[in-house]
Amino acid sequence: MILEFLTILENEWWVILLFLIVAIIYASVGFGGGSSYLAILALSAMAYTEIRAMALICNIVVVSGNVLIYQKQKILEWKKIIPLVSLSIPFAYLGGFLKINEYVFFTLLSITLLFAAFTMWFSTVTEVTSSINKKNDTVKNSLYGAIVGFLSGMVGIGGGIFLAPLLHVTRWDISKKIAATASFFILVNSIAGLFGQFTNSNFVLNWKLTIILAFTVFIGGQIGGILSAKKLSAVQLKKATALLIAFVSIRILWKVFLTF
Repeated sequence: MILEFLTILENEWWVILLFLIVAIIYASVGFGGGSSYLAILALSAMAYTEIRAMALICNIVVVSGNVLIYQKQKILEWKKIIPLVSLSIPFAYLGGFLKINEYVFFTLLSITLLFAAFTMWFSTVTEVTSSINKKNDTVKNSLYGAIVGFLSGMVGIGGGIFLAPLLHVTRWDISKKIAATASFFILVNSIAGLFGQFTNSNFVLNWKLTIILAFTVFIGGQIGGILSAKKLSAVQLKKATALLIAFVSIRILWKVFLTF
């Protein structure tokens, strides 16, 4: 058993190292890192059916700590959050349960990664305190959650990379509350999407590598939380990560066109 873990560490060291860096960066801004985990795994030789589950498990590990911190700080506003997740959870499960072929998966993945790269590159951490939309539109929030949840479940991410920009554009709340909401949204939708995949007959997973990666992102998440508490800027790291994700997405898209 120990020898098998050592072999994985030797063969997949670059994946493990990149997962650590991604977890630090994303945890420092309240996200899970699912899009970047997918980008890294897409560069490996792993089967596409394994990639989604690994990314979601790592998402769950990272954002769980963030949610606990936000709850202790009483930042989570449940009256506004519950409508967002009420439909997102079943739709994330449905997206994870669906059997999609390799072509559909990598096409969706490349588009998602491009969006994630664009968001990371142009995003700035600003504290919005004026012109906030005070109206709690339950129907609209539920619709947002359903759409983002379904897409997230299919691709294998928590959905924060889609939800956060949407909430900022609609002036949903102040930036800190949006980050807290995105963390909880990522957590519950990652769990739902993972459960949907688990109940799918095509579900397969390299548990030994997953355990190593989960432990790695747990450490990275703790470091990211410390950096966040000290308010250290991660803008340049985020931009570098955005470039990497954009490169991977274009490479995947090119491979899809050549292969299919």
